[in-house]
Amino acid sequence: MKKTLKKVLALALAGSMVLSLAACGGSSKEAATGETTTDTTETTTTDTAKTDTDTAADTGDKVTIKIAWWGSQTRHELTQKVLDLYTESHPNITFETSPSGWDGYFDKLSTQTASGSMPDIVQMDYLYLSTYAKNGSVADLQEFIDDGTIDVSNIDANLLSTGNVNDKMAALVLSTSMLSIGYNPAVFAEAGVTEPTSDWTWSDFLDINKQIYDKTGKYGISIDSVADTNLFNYWVRQNGATLFSEDNKSLGYTDDKIFEDFVNMWSGLMDAKAMPNPDEYAQISTLGQEAGPVVTGDAAMILEWNNYASKVSTVNENIKMVTPPLSDSSQNLGLWSKPGMFFSVAETSQVKKEAAEFINWFINSEEANDVLSAERGTPVSSVIRQHMVDGGNLTQQQTDMFNSIDAATALCGETPAPDPVGMSEVNGAFTNAANSVYYGQTSAADAAASFREEANAILARNN
Repeated sequence: MKKTLKKVLALALAGSMVLSLAACGGSSKEAATGETTTDTTETTTTDTAKTDTDTAADTGDKVTIKIAWWGSQTRHELTQKVLDLYTESHPNITFETSPSGWDGYFDKLSTQTASGSMPDIVQMDYLYLSTYAKNGSVADLQEFIDDGTIDVSNIDANLLSTGNVNDKMAALVLSTSMLSIGYNPAVFAEAGVTEPTSDWTWSDFLDINKQIYDKTGKYGISIDSVADTNLFNYWVRQNGATLFSEDNKSLGYTDDKIFEDFVNMWSGLMDAKAMPNPDEYAQISTLGQEAGPVVTGDAAMILEWNNYASKVSTVNENIKMVTPPLSDSSQNLGLWSKPGMFFSVAETSQVKKEAAEFINWFINSEEANDVLSAERGTPVSSVIRQHMVDGGNLTQQQTDMFNSIDAATALCGETPAPDPVGMSEVNGAFTNAANSVYYGQTSAADAAASFREEANAILARNN
């Protein structure tokens, strides 16, 4: 018998309850970007420490560093452990922490920034880096690189440069990742479908989704395909174009059929019941990524970043990863090595030096990274990566994640520049235009034209 959405949600909710107990509480919900969100919004404090440099740590002066990040309950707990570890040797530093989920994170940060209360250290995403750099909200960290406070000698120069906006080191990259498809092998086996490999195409992808639904009644893929422009960017690049123009004042592609084909593909999967429609996905997303249908075996695939299997391994250790489908009609490389996330320091911070010291320790400390367990993605330091491999403490999922970065190199093109100012508005326009098609309110052609007009206006106004 084919499973209904109600059963999927019930099973996922049960998994969520188990996870919640195991994680000592804290409900979670899945963010559109693949990060998980939680209802944890309380600000907590913890005494923590600094590195051995000539600052307040040596004089014993009390310093409070405010730090904010988004992520799952697992990330919250691991980050807290790292802060506690830092405390042991430098108790004069107090961290005031603001862990949260992805949903609303940048809305809150925008409000804090406008009021001058931006936390000293903020976890930053590539989507929003240009906005915060160009409006002067984040400090230039180059001075701390130049004076040796932050050691970047073991970070690939191209990856390090992703934090540079207009000759300003606006952020320090923490990890590297790439778009990937996470999948549950058990669902493929149940459907009698061969697991995907890195040479699969979009035609293969569509066939697999429909076969899985037809044979099991389960979703082939459970995602919000237009929550942001990351997947669309991949699609545009496969069509030999760029999402944005070189001057960031307009869209970079000229053929609206690119948009039309993209939304029509996903609309067709919804019509075939092989993926949730926007309303169904909204319900699923409230259950949390770690209790989502791919983890519980009620869907086959999810679009994610390549650390997905590692993130959910405590709940399901059998999840696998594969690169996204290749184009059926071109050899253009859509994939890119993406900076996983960053730390930025607020321009308004009164403890920039202490914040920079902590970031250096976070990136380069073996102890810290043993605790973090690559939960944020593949560490940027080559020395740390080798340390973790040699330590023999990586799970199979983590080992696969490390290896996938090297294996996918042949499929990667040049990493695009940080997204332009106004990216949040562009994302909103993109989502609204695509959803108008999914809800049957307009045609794909009209939605493509509407998105172009609105996006170009946003970009011209902000860049």
